[in-house]
Amino acid sequence: MTSVAPAGQVNNVDKIPTEQKSAFYSFLKSLASFTGDLSSVTCPAFLLAPESLIEYSEFWAAQPDLFAAISESDDEVKRFLAFMKWFISYLNAAYKRRVPKGQWEKKPYNPVLGEQWFMNWADLDGCGETEVLCEQVSHHPPVTGFYIKNEKAGVVLNGHSGQRTRISNATLVCDQTGREILTLKKRNNETYMFTSPSLTVRGIWYAAPYVELIGTTYIQASSGYYASVEYSSRGWISGEKNHFKCLIRKNSDGPKEYLYKIEGQWSGKSVITNYKTKVSKPFMDVNAFKSANAIIKPIEKMGEMESRRIWQKVSEAIRANDTLMAGKEKSIIENKKRAEKKERDESGIQWEPIYFDWVENDPKVTKLQNMLNQVVKFKGGEQHHLGNWVFKDELKKKKEDLKKKEEDESKKKNKEDELKKK
Repeated sequence: MTSVAPAGQVNNVDKIPTEQKSAFYSFLKSLASFTGDLSSVTCPAFLLAPESLIEYSEFWAAQPDLFAAISESDDEVKRFLAFMKWFISYLNAAYKRRVPKGQWEKKPYNPVLGEQWFMNWADLDGCGETEVLCEQVSHHPPVTGFYIKNEKAGVVLNGHSGQRTRISNATLVCDQTGREILTLKKRNNETYMFTSPSLTVRGIWYAAPYVELIGTTYIQASSGYYASVEYSSRGWISGEKNHFKCLIRKNSDGPKEYLYKIEGQWSGKSVITNYKTKVSKPFMDVNAFKSANAIIKPIEKMGEMESRRIWQKVSEAIRANDTLMAGKEKSIIENKKRAEKKERDESGIQWEPIYFDWVENDPKVTKLQNMLNQVVKFKGGEQHHLGNWVFKDELKKKKEDLKKKEEDESKKKNKEDELKKK
């Protein structure tokens, strides 16, 4: 069986290890005939990346300097623009820079239930360290809870991400689900709610996969500004790859009363246009930023549920190009987790995350989604859930603050009552 690639498409089929070609063609056959969510389809070992998907949440803060800088300005519009710089840098880090030059996109492992990932981004130009904590809160469907914090800047990102994968017109499409809430602690808890773009994985039929972003994402700030970001594989005029167009508006204005337009490549340069002055100028070049150092403890110091400890033998086999051993070790892990689930089900035990709690109607999500619903008409009456996987320490602190507030109000009332009696 041979695969004839279209013009411009790299064909790596001939580079597939002989012992894996049968698995590759079986995989393609499964993709072609599969309906529904593809997360259960087994991927050949040679197409696997030696890392778990849970690690990808660290890319939210791969530019910790931009993450911390969101809170710097006293001007709410400038803070929104700083948010956009950080968000675009995240897209580049997560979907472009992550793949080593000269290599192709590979599928990370599906995190097992309860899998954990801890790391820090080192200080970059005085921004302070940024902590990253992740936990797999659901396996079917796959959902990762994450909590990312820069203590010095008072910037916190708490949310969850999931994936629904399907085949559309011979292309693998991954719709990213979830909610992300960024809070500026030093700006009266100003918040931003946003979603992640959908993505397509092209070239998989020729063993040379690569990612393109598609669709539209929305960003809503509690300060009363919102943005739509449209993605396309080619620009409307320029024809450039990895194109995006962002329109920033104020909630209280009309839908076509734009404040700014940002357009360009999320993997390269972009330009911002002020609609009031009609002046355009460079916005950012994601490739001009310095990279931060990742601080990750050695595997021998990781707990048994930490990602690299779980997948250690699989990753070692992949790096050694031993695809048979990688497949064998991966099956051992998956079979063990299936047995654990069966045991819980038979015992009637409900698994619970260590670090996150599901909040059905999260106040931040509810407020911001309601603001967005007033200005955006979602297609087909699309419904948005109002819940979020919230970091337990944040919930605990919120309860303590609420209790203290109630106690202070009670003391104040008692004093007022005493004064009235006098």
